[in-house]
Amino acid sequence: MNPAPSTGKMVENTVFPILFAISFSHLLNDTIQSLIPAIYPVIKESYKLSFSQIGLITLMFQMSASIFQPFVGMYTDKKPQPYSLAIGMGFTLIGLVTLSLSDGFYMMLLSVALIGTGSSIFHPEASRMAHAASGGRRGLAQSIFQLGGNAGSSLGPLLAAWIIVPQGQFSVIWFSLIALLAILILSRVGRWYRGHMLNKAKQGASTEVVASRFSRKKVIFAISILLVLIFSKYFYMASLTSYFTFYVIERFHVSVQTSQLYLFVFLFSVAAGTLIGGPVGDRFGRKYVIWFSILGTAPFALMLPYANLFWTGVLIVPIGVILASAFSAILVYAQELIPGKVGLVSGLFFGFAFGMGGIGSALLGKLADNTSIAYVFHICSFLPLIGLLTGFLPNIEASKKKA
Repeated sequence: MNPAPSTGKMVENTVFPILFAISFSHLLNDTIQSLIPAIYPVIKESYKLSFSQIGLITLMFQMSASIFQPFVGMYTDKKPQPYSLAIGMGFTLIGLVTLSLSDGFYMMLLSVALIGTGSSIFHPEASRMAHAASGGRRGLAQSIFQLGGNAGSSLGPLLAAWIIVPQGQFSVIWFSLIALLAILILSRVGRWYRGHMLNKAKQGASTEVVASRFSRKKVIFAISILLVLIFSKYFYMASLTSYFTFYVIERFHVSVQTSQLYLFVFLFSVAAGTLIGGPVGDRFGRKYVIWFSILGTAPFALMLPYANLFWTGVLIVPIGVILASAFSAILVYAQELIPGKVGLVSGLFFGFAFGMGGIGSALLGKLADNTSIAYVFHICSFLPLIGLLTGFLPNIEASKKKA
């Protein structure tokens, strides 16, 4: 990786090697994270866990991955920490080793909390680094960053089906090699970011915070709507990432390994659709992308509970592709609503997304225990309709033209 350029073009150029390195690190980070829901069928049988306990494991992971993120983002906005990503991955490494050695429910809770803490350190500052390397193409940069994460999320179930299901829980320890590779890459990225900040300081780059184009009241209203949209997206995502394997096993009587392959198809579709939202939002406006990505999922989601096995495999592809385009557009839209607070906004939205996923998983697990997995999927199919609230968001692109 080359050091940050010393000319004024630094801000204008998109630093693709850094974006790809951050994206690949995101892939490694989220591959590790996605092992947690992917091994649920294994540990549920081994330790005789209820769906409520499965939901609590997800809740512990998601809350530890979310609760610190806004504070990490707020701190790094004021004092950037180039090597914090490698430190965060160190927590993940310890969590992986602990998970492989866990012998009961409470040890698993501690393990996933350590992995979640690593994630809470990783995401806000990684998003800041992607923003710094974007060269102004913020939507594209966030999509490249998110692509790595979603690709990693899709690999977890596949690797679990190939390695963990046949080899058992202890085989999780082999994935510590992934964490070690990520630490090496992130150390190099941190070195670039440190050079980038030093060059900006030498050039006397302005640190002045640009004022928002909207009133404080309107910004708070718009952020509230975005958070409700994140709620609908991640509650629905929780039903699929945590319980889709159980759904196809219970309804269609497939094997655990086959269920992992169906989960892989969904998560791979999420990864494939990730690149759509950012670049399209850069060109045509992020509000239109948010409209399409949330509300456009609704017809496919509503059909899913009534589909046979073949059509279930078909429907999860457009659901994943369309739903995936939302987050990059929402995140960059929020960053433009509150300029100069990239870390805080990233931490808030990543944290809220993780938190909603965790709470959703816990509540849906309890609902599944009291009713059935099929009933959970019927209820969740209506969540994308909340996308209608997008109509209340201000048009940022129109305000730019007037400015």
